[in-house]
Amino acid sequence: MKEPDDNTMHALITQTGISSLGDGIHILHGQGQSFVVEIDEGLVIVDSGPGGRVSAGMIASLRETSQRPIAALVYSHGHMGYNAGLQKWLQHAEERGEPRPRVIAHANVPARYARYRNTMPLQERMAEIQFRAAPHALKGKLPVHDPDETFTDQLVLGTGARRVHLLWAPSETDDALAAWVPHARVLYGGPAIIDSIPNIGTPLRTMRDTVRWADTLERLAALRPAMVVREFGANIEGEAAVQDVLHHTVKMLRWLHAAVIALMNQGLGEREILDTLEYPPELFDKPWLAPTYGDPSYIARDIYRSENGWWDRNPTSLHPAQSTQAGRAIADAIRDKAAVIASAQSLADSGQYQLALHVIDLLATAHGDAPELKQARLLKAQWLRLRAKEVSSFVSRSLYHAAATMLENDSASHFSIH
Repeated sequence: MKEPDDNTMHALITQTGISSLGDGIHILHGQGQSFVVEIDEGLVIVDSGPGGRVSAGMIASLRETSQRPIAALVYSHGHMGYNAGLQKWLQHAEERGEPRPRVIAHANVPARYARYRNTMPLQERMAEIQFRAAPHALKGKLPVHDPDETFTDQLVLGTGARRVHLLWAPSETDDALAAWVPHARVLYGGPAIIDSIPNIGTPLRTMRDTVRWADTLERLAALRPAMVVREFGANIEGEAAVQDVLHHTVKMLRWLHAAVIALMNQGLGEREILDTLEYPPELFDKPWLAPTYGDPSYIARDIYRSENGWWDRNPTSLHPAQSTQAGRAIADAIRDKAAVIASAQSLADSGQYQLALHVIDLLATAHGDAPELKQARLLKAQWLRLRAKEVSSFVSRSLYHAAATMLENDSASHFSIH
């Protein structure tokens, strides 16, 4: 399996170089921000990067600052890309005549990687869509490397005063960790702490636990860090600022969980909950909760999934006809297809792109070469691109553009995009 090239996950590669925080603590910029701590035994590096020239550049930047041996390479979590460059770092240590660094991850990472290997074509295609890569651009380019050793709750690296505590911090994944440097009161939050709303409910990913994420943030806040280094975004500096950001995020997550559960207890389905929910600005309108990657409605949908089965409450969907047959039957039932197109076009012309999409789907979900159906698919693609300009979430914009491209290329069936 090849290493990914520099453009594989370009949206996640935000900077280059190294930033030193003093006291033997550094930030390496690659896929997100990797964390480096100098202990008596050498360097502890959290996340080795996406491979290729990016990881090579990380190594070069590190060596401009320190020539100490690498004691440990640690996985912040098991998502692909963050440690695809592991072999490059191991080779670097070998070329320097140093012992093989310890390769450490949480105990849940091997099971995740076994699942990824079993579903690799699916994982590759989902990543291509979410990060706007061309079809098959990631084929064979998302290597996963099992760690040499794992831990469950906590692992301390270092035997002197300068130690790093690796703490299980389940959040975006069940194998995420945080790195706590007690002598400097610096915390690396891993995927649990980024500069946007917690990444819960991403459309193409497995369910994430909202309450558990809140619990993790409370445990990390209890350490009383003087600084938090984010996986993405600026550092949080000062104990008061750290407490404000972490506890406010906890309050938001717990409020949203309670609000969704209350509506579910009233008998509302997912769409009704999304229609009813209002997000209080005093909770959600914070710079660190901006919906630039995730979205509050994503979280609401994940909470709904956590307490509910797959059924959408519409009896028609219990034992559905084949999607191609249903799309064709609906299209055939519409005698005046031009009127449907005109109605949808009128909505789009008035800037109501989401409503236009609902209407055009009466025809756009039907396969076939009839002129009206092809026109409907192309109009849908056009409006998806316009809808993408209206939303803040990078993921939503990516999905809109990916679906539009498939419709324009008449290849929607390749990933069930209609």
